[in-house]
Amino acid sequence: MLEFKPDELENIIGYHFNDRTLLRSALSHSSYINELKINTYPDYERLEFLGDAVLELTVSDFLYRDKNSMKEGDMTKLRAALVCEPTLAECAKEISLSDFILVGHGEENTGSRFRDSIVSDVFEALIGAIYLDGGMEKAKAHITKYVLKDMEDRQLFYDAKSILQIKVQKENGSLEYVLKGESGPDHKKEFTVEVMINGHAVSEGRGSSKKNAEQQAAYNALKGM
Repeated sequence: MLEFKPDELENIIGYHFNDRTLLRSALSHSSYINELKINTYPDYERLEFLGDAVLELTVSDFLYRDKNSMKEGDMTKLRAALVCEPTLAECAKEISLSDFILVGHGEENTGSRFRDSIVSDVFEALIGAIYLDGGMEKAKAHITKYVLKDMEDRQLFYDAKSILQIKVQKENGSLEYVLKGESGPDHKKEFTVEVMINGHAVSEGRGSSKKNAEQQAAYNALKGM
């Protein structure tokens, strides 16, 4: 079975747990727990529920205090960009979180540790674990370090496909996303997508899913405009 490696992850994130059972739960998928014969413990789902609430409150509080001229609708949109699955999956990549997620053999064979849906959930579970172990200030520091940065870029990334679509439509142009290839083993696929505008390739994006590759390609196209 996969190995629980607390020291390495703690060194990466700069937070050391008093109670490592919280960290172990935050990293454990239900499939992993189900394969344990003895010494079972909770999976990440309850911690994810808590971490999601801590994340949303922290982001909301930050936007309210820091963006005092921003209207409610704009704050809501920016918050959505900061806490959405693709953004959290990108945040998780910064700490190589996929390398530490514990899944069962079947899920490992299908590459679940690298799916954005699971990685983003575990990222939230990690926030919940830090909150329970060290309190709100430690959780807030973690969120500030990994989520509340480069906000303009995160919002542009979140809205990239729709923004690009609008720009191209204004010029009566055509927009197409073309899958150029995929690489890596089945459990860790990387997709490459090219953005075609008016039949010409303008940018390329890579991601762990076609959707994320398209989002990255659109983002790269906008940065080049």
